[in-house]
Amino acid sequence: MKLLKRPGTDVVLLMIMLLAAVLYGYGIWNDQYANTYYTTAVGSMLQSFHNFFFASLDSAGSVTVDKPPVTFWLQTLSALVFGLHGWSVILPQVLSGVGSVLLVYLLVKPTFGRAAARLAALVMAATPVAAAVSRTNNIDTLLVFTLLLAAWFLFRGTQTHRLGSLLAAFGLIGVAFNEKMLQAYMVLPAFYLFYLLAAKMNWKKKTGTLAACTAVLLAVSLSWAVIVDSIPADKRPYIGSSGTNSVLGLAFGYNGVSRLTGDRSTGGAGSGGFGGGGMPGMNGEMPDYSGEFPAMDGAGGQGGADGQGATNGRDSAAGDNQSRDSGGTAPGQDGRGGGMVPGGQDGGRRGEGAEGGFGGFGGPNGRGGMNGGGMFNTGTAGPLRLFQQELSGQASWLLPFVLFGSIGILASLRRRSFTRQHKEAIFWLAWLVPVMGFFSIAGFFHQYYLIMMAPPVAALAGAGWSQLWSYYKERKAWLSWLLPAAVLATTVLEVYIIRPYDDTIGSGWSYGILAAGLAMTILLVILPLLKAVRDKSSWLHAAAVTGLLVLLIGPLYWAFTPLVYGNNSMTPAAGPDSGSSFGMGAMGNMPDMPNMPNMGGMGGRNNAAGINESLLTYLKKHNTGEKYLFAAMDYGTAGPYIIDEGEQVVILNGFNASDTPYTPDTLKELVESGQVKYFLVTSGGMGGGRGGGSSEITEWITKNGTEIPAADWQGTENSGNAGTLYEITLN
Repeated sequence: MKLLKRPGTDVVLLMIMLLAAVLYGYGIWNDQYANTYYTTAVGSMLQSFHNFFFASLDSAGSVTVDKPPVTFWLQTLSALVFGLHGWSVILPQVLSGVGSVLLVYLLVKPTFGRAAARLAALVMAATPVAAAVSRTNNIDTLLVFTLLLAAWFLFRGTQTHRLGSLLAAFGLIGVAFNEKMLQAYMVLPAFYLFYLLAAKMNWKKKTGTLAACTAVLLAVSLSWAVIVDSIPADKRPYIGSSGTNSVLGLAFGYNGVSRLTGDRSTGGAGSGGFGGGGMPGMNGEMPDYSGEFPAMDGAGGQGGADGQGATNGRDSAAGDNQSRDSGGTAPGQDGRGGGMVPGGQDGGRRGEGAEGGFGGFGGPNGRGGMNGGGMFNTGTAGPLRLFQQELSGQASWLLPFVLFGSIGILASLRRRSFTRQHKEAIFWLAWLVPVMGFFSIAGFFHQYYLIMMAPPVAALAGAGWSQLWSYYKERKAWLSWLLPAAVLATTVLEVYIIRPYDDTIGSGWSYGILAAGLAMTILLVILPLLKAVRDKSSWLHAAAVTGLLVLLIGPLYWAFTPLVYGNNSMTPAAGPDSGSSFGMGAMGNMPDMPNMPNMGGMGGRNNAAGINESLLTYLKKHNTGEKYLFAAMDYGTAGPYIIDEGEQVVILNGFNASDTPYTPDTLKELVESGQVKYFLVTSGGMGGGRGGGSSEITEWITKNGTEIPAADWQGTENSGNAGTLYEITLN
């Protein structure tokens, strides 16, 4: 209570941050594994400094995850303090999300005022995609926080003329590069342009300062990559998803140019195009299903021990006492989660659907999936892509308002009147426009990447409102009409976004938003004409604020959908189908289908196979001093043993089909050194490709191993660890 009474404390801001904390953090304790791929890595990183430094996916330091390590370092520290749980690896992202709301407020307030800053912070908190991704252990929330912190140092440095602040700004972008590589560089045009416009010094000094900042940027960016690439390959893990076993190759290939071109292969042996990893036996290509899947009669991802649900394990998040597992489930009825279910507008919510094609995975009216939405439900590339149904609900709600607000701010721009407001607006536009342009044409990204739009949209919405309110209050000719026009145009877009979901959430939402938006537009037009109101600015101010607040009804409801309908922790997205956002994590919810390749236990790609207690008991009982309990084909099988039990497990494949951490010769050395003797070979598992070296590994294991009878280790329950256990001893 003392904080609330302290002079200068903005109680409204605290309430907005509390809202963000609820949206981003409530219920995260129900997510057992979060994004299993990353959580498995955190479990391995807790086991040794070697694994920690390299962000190794498995205990043996065989292969890294497909991103640089900074985010996972923080998640590992959180797990070290609180224990390894789904919520403990999500917590850093929740704090980053709330911190981003605060930073947006701090960035907008000095130039545009407290009211604008409050509205900007509220827009940031209520951005649906920010809510969805902040509830997971994916990287993007921390990335955005780091870039906003860099922007704060940039603004401060240009005002105080302190070189240290400017170097810190560009150094933080380098840190962000070590979180998600080239995606961090999307803001560089804004940073360079703003410094050139805002710094009050001659061009010679500006050039020198930018040269120093660029040097710091590159030094920080490449520090980890250069260190790792300079270490002999046999002394470090294979660089996951790189295809070339190089961090720089990963940065500029799979996590760089390939995102634009849509080439999901990595150029390595066995690389495929199915989400970067390939499905088993398909060499990265989808099999021919003759255009449709058979009817499934509501066969959604059913949690539990039968191995057929979203987690294929004992603690399915949709079944028993868990909820919203990372495999793409939502709170369901009868323990069902809505995974990647063909057809059915309620598929994402109930795990049910009528017959339909490979599209319509949980989306309204068959939307989503690959039918009209692309492989990752990102729509069709083009100038209006961000307004297509697949993406518009994530971060596009207020774009018309941002457009009108930007026009309002820049309308007063003159050569002799180039104010701080103009410069900061240009900064946010220089952040937003390239990001929008990239996602409009990019071939390979996920919906949650659109959180990159959230900060500039929030800042420009708040700042734009401030300028539009000023024109509206002063009744400045045509400029005074920009505010009601912005409210009307934004209302139309929001109804367009929400209307297709009427059958799922009820038509009241779309009609209510339309009615409220039209009412506010009419009110804003009429009020200045009324003599009794015209001279009472408080009434006009209240109407102007309410006009923007009404526009936040839709996005705020969308931001709550991950709590209401569940969230897919691997490919998070907001909306009534948020629990079934298409991603390979959802594949575990598919029933057996004709012509579908054998998936085995469906371990990997965020479908943790769960722990087979009988297998665990057998392996511990028969361990004769080996360092590693067993070797698994993929992280989905190995993950629970590393995460829940703290066991040391070898993973023979990475995330991508091109990952080849082992050859028969190196695997032979591992066995001969007495480090592992048991191998669990599964016929499926989306985590780790089934091409190139992995087929050679499987052949070597089956040739040199002794099969252990299933009756000795499988037990009576089918936990999802379907496969064959081999013992190999080479003397």
